[in-house]
Amino acid sequence: MFPCPSCSQDNPADANFCAQCGQALVRHTPEPDADLEPDADLESEATPSQSTPTSLQLLETFIGPSKSLQFSLTTWWTWRPAFLYYKEKFANLETPAGPRFALSWNWPAAIFDSFLWFLYRKMYMFALLYAVAPALAIFITGDMTVGIVSRILAGASANYLYFWHIKDKLQRIMAIPSMDDTARANMVRDEGGVQPYVLWLGAALHVFMFGLLIAAISQGPPEGVLLEGTEEQPTQKFF
Repeated sequence: MFPCPSCSQDNPADANFCAQCGQALVRHTPEPDADLEPDADLESEATPSQSTPTSLQLLETFIGPSKSLQFSLTTWWTWRPAFLYYKEKFANLETPAGPRFALSWNWPAAIFDSFLWFLYRKMYMFALLYAVAPALAIFITGDMTVGIVSRILAGASANYLYFWHIKDKLQRIMAIPSMDDTARANMVRDEGGVQPYVLWLGAALHVFMFGLLIAAISQGPPEGVLLEGTEEQPTQKFF
């Protein structure tokens, strides 16, 4: 176990971030004793300076130390690192025979505006799709249930789409030639993680929508529009 320097929480030896507070875990390797002479028999053996990161370490670095509100039947609602949630979900998608589709549910992508969740996770193409397609469908058909259907689709597919988003990004980064380990790790962090400003953007949009709803209720129905169950009164004419 490795203690966190910030909150003293014990973490697994291969963890990059603290599971309690999200602090990055930095390990210092002891320097070799100068009084000890190197063994002549070991001089010819080549030892790599850094080991190749495992797929789990790459996943943890890509997702980052952000936390999220998570639900399960055993623990109900908990606030913990998002990496732990996606580690469990992705375990059902990655099999020895290769990736497969497994149905799962993502509550934030379904409850909140779906395009905000994809934007928060830096999945810009899907964010644009879920921002434009439902609004366009409602405008064309006039059916407000399209928004509910789009939220259900987002909640059912968010984990699967995020799995392939991470897999594609990591494959592209690891395939770049002539890049040192530090630059590659920094690139993984930059491509992954979250967009914190989306939280403020979502709050501002919901306040704006709430204001429009209050204004519509206070103004009442437009003039000339009869409420259901009422009859138009005849206009009295004077000659």
